Amino acid sequence: MAKVLLINGSPHARGCTATALEEMIKVFGEEGLRTELVQVGNRDVRGCVSCGMCKQKGRCAFDDLVNETAPAFEEADGLVVGSPVYYGSPNGTVLAFLDRLFYSTPFSKHMKVGAAVVSCRRGGNSASFDVLNKYFTISGMPVASSTYWNQIHGFSAEDARKDLEGLQTMRNLARNMAFMIKAIADAKEKYGLPKRESGAFTSFHDGK
Repeated sequence: MAKVLLINGSPHARGCTATALEEMIKVFGEEGLRTELVQVGNRDVRGCVSCGMCKQKGRCAFDDLVNETAPAFEEADGLVVGSPVYYGSPNGTVLAFLDRLFYSTPFSKHMKVGAAVVSCRRGGNSASFDVLNKYFTISGMPVASSTYWNQIHGFSAEDARKDLEGLQTMRNLARNMAFMIKAIADAKEKYGLPKRESGAFTSFHDGK
């Protein structure tokens, strides 16, 4: 059975971001997908220090929630990252977590389906949405979309539950994501995954 890993980057485990993710979890269950939710925003997660030890160890040198989550990410067919908006950007804790999770894990993310979900009181959603999507697009992960940007509005969970269009967007996002995961699995059986080239690494060391 296919699996979706969901990351809650909010420090509030039952807040607006959680409300959006819960709406998606319901649909994933209806679509026959397993889910796992990891609460990140209220954890003490430091940023990457570019020590390079993950290249030797195959895991981050800082043994915390990042390494705990890595096996679930490797197993997952899809990843949903949710975050509130702080100063027009995702929560700093979830960004530190994602930097290290994506960089320190040696397994391929190729063709795992990604989706970003953001919540705010009024503005900053589309900018935060763009930041989170970059983790997927640099990793060969197809990005799931919905019938509007994947966002929900409100100052509290009660407010978010009143955002009927936002909740509808979450449900449509989950359905689209489930379809993509199933379609990719079928295509993998029939055609195999797309060829992925590597090796070219242009840095212009000659300074020209």
